[in-house]
Amino acid sequence: MNDINDETRDQLEQDIHEGEAAPEGDDNAVVDALIAERDQWKDRALRAVADAENTKRRAETQQNDARAYAIQRFAKDLLGVADTLERGLATAPKDADGPTAAMVTGLELTQKSLLSAFEANGLTRVDPAPGDAFDPHLHQAMMEQPSDTVPGGAVIQTLQPGYALFGRTVRAAMVVVAAKGSGPATGGAYADPNTTGGNFDAKA
Repeated sequence: MNDINDETRDQLEQDIHEGEAAPEGDDNAVVDALIAERDQWKDRALRAVADAENTKRRAETQQNDARAYAIQRFAKDLLGVADTLERGLATAPKDADGPTAAMVTGLELTQKSLLSAFEANGLTRVDPAPGDAFDPHLHQAMMEQPSDTVPGGAVIQTLQPGYALFGRTVRAAMVVVAAKGSGPATGGAYADPNTTGGNFDAKA
């Protein structure tokens, strides 16, 4: 009886070992297939997200282009109004009182309201400060002159502010640009021509 039990036990153990060993390769193959399928679906999902983002960006760009085209001409006409207000404020007396002071305050409020309306519709003012880098996409160099405070190639002064509509230049800002060799490191706007061997060349 013990022999039968031993044989039966041995057979059972062998069957168990065979049963455990047999499907192991199949299980690994199934796991590998599942991993590959998961990676494939993950790649598809990432591609779908990227396509959706690209589509969204294209739609936003097209929408902005359409909107910009629709109001660009109107915006250009309003720039003349903004320029007139600015010139009026520039010549207005700073120490005025009475009715004159009220008029100046009214002009300032009108200008502020106009600029706010511009910004609300995507029309932003381009008014570079002294020392800002010259940007040929937004600025138009009207002249070039030496400077002992601004490095060469930077803006010295803005003669007329520009405007950009949704990132596109409607009117470039008219600026004065520091000539080559300008800046504090030069020890002045320009050295004495006798020491440099020639006169300033605006095209240098």
